[in-house]
Amino acid sequence: MEHSSRRAVPLFDAYAPQQIALRVRDVGVAKATAPVLTTLALAVLAGAFISLGALFFTVVVTSTGTGPPAPFGFTRLAGGIAFSLGLILVVVGGAELFTGNNLIAMAWAAGRLRTGDVLRNWAWVYAGNLLGALGTVALVLLAGIHQLGDGALGETAIRIARAKAGLDPVQAVARGVLCNVLVCLAVWLCMGARSVADKILAIVFPISAFVACGFEHSVANMYFLPVGMALASSGAAPIPFADAAGNLALVTAGNIVGGTVLVAMVYWFVYLRGEGASRER
Repeated sequence: MEHSSRRAVPLFDAYAPQQIALRVRDVGVAKATAPVLTTLALAVLAGAFISLGALFFTVVVTSTGTGPPAPFGFTRLAGGIAFSLGLILVVVGGAELFTGNNLIAMAWAAGRLRTGDVLRNWAWVYAGNLLGALGTVALVLLAGIHQLGDGALGETAIRIARAKAGLDPVQAVARGVLCNVLVCLAVWLCMGARSVADKILAIVFPISAFVACGFEHSVANMYFLPVGMALASSGAAPIPFADAAGNLALVTAGNIVGGTVLVAMVYWFVYLRGEGASRER
């Protein structure tokens, strides 16, 4: 009996990095050429999913002051694990997230997409993410979730929003860069996974790391900032809209640099730089 000289790859083995690069490229083409209404609907879902993760994070890190405070690092880690819910829902449930879609730049660099295709996808997805986040903010406020813990949850939400709105511009951009490096690496690892369990495990560590380290995620801030502003509006020190909008703009710019330049372009250079010599832009 003849045996093949090549062994079959077990189904539980991860895809090799070269294969991941090809998959990310092809998925990028599919995302950028999908119908607008489909993209927008999936983007609204992603905004809601990330907001639910942000809400879960807020609950986990809230202290009612009735017992000894938990160690700082442990609290941040627990909050990061909780926040991972958002990207798990996006990846496994299926949705379009602006920060993850920065990886579409790999398909652009490989000559499979024009610049307009990429920018159009980012614009629609960003708008949909914002709609989903604002809708979640409205539902959370209507449900009175901020009253949990005798109002401690609402106080935590205000503190989070105030800290974000008060970030120095350089800090906001740098934290945005670092954040989306980890987010896009989480998505990259998911593209190497073959099962749902693999994808969840691939998400938890990078996402927990960025949250624990205090990095800035634009779509998460679409929830954190408005909910904190709404709760602080009746207080003595409301959060200025200009500060919140400035934070979101700076963090978004940082996210784009981190996801496109430091992840998509690096992996394109390593694995796909022979493609795209004759692309049209």
